[in-house]
Amino acid sequence: MIYTEITPNPASLKFVVDRILIRNGSADFPDVSETEDAPIARKLFDFRFVDRVFVGMNFVTITKKEGFQWEEIIPLVKNYLKSFFATEQPALTGKFDVAAEEISEEEEDDLTRRIKELLDSHVRPAVAMDGGDIIYEDFHDGVLRLRMQGSCSGCPSSTVTLKRGIEGLVTRMIPEVKVVEAV
Repeated sequence: MIYTEITPNPASLKFVVDRILIRNGSADFPDVSETEDAPIARKLFDFRFVDRVFVGMNFVTITKKEGFQWEEIIPLVKNYLKSFFATEQPALTGKFDVAAEEISEEEEDDLTRRIKELLDSHVRPAVAMDGGDIIYEDFHDGVLRLRMQGSCSGCPSSTVTLKRGIEGLVTRMIPEVKVVEAV
C-alpha cells in the first residue's frame, strides 16, 4: 500500500509505504551523484521531474522540478514504487545497512545529550510527518546549528518553522540554547 501526504513545501510530496525503508535516521539525496547506496533513489532520478529524494523510516519524499504538476507525477511514482518493492530488493544498501555509529555517552557532554534527546522526542517526529528531517550539526556559544532535509530543504515555510517553532521550543526547554540556525 502506498499513499501520499502533502507537505508544507508545495514542491515536495510524501509517499508513505507499508514497510521500513531505513531503521535509523534518514537519507537525503540532493542529486543522483549521492545515490551509490540507494537503489530506490537512483532510479527515481531517472524521472525528469525529480529534483531531490529523501528517504525516511517508512516514506519517500519527492521534490519536483518546476514546470511539473503533481497530478501527472503521483501515478508514475506510485507505479514505480510498487514495481520496486515487488522485486524485494532493499531500498538502501551499504552505508545505510550499518547502524549509525553513535558517539559514546562518555564523549558526549550532558548538554549535547539533552539537546539531541529533545530533538529526537519532540522535533524530528513532527518534521517527519511533513516529509523531512532535522539533523543536529553542532552547538557552540549558545548557537544550535541544524541541517534541514527532505521537504524542509527549500521549503518556503522552513524559516518560520525553524525560528518560531523549533527555536521557541528548544530555547524554552534548554536555556543554554540562545539561537537556532539552519546549516
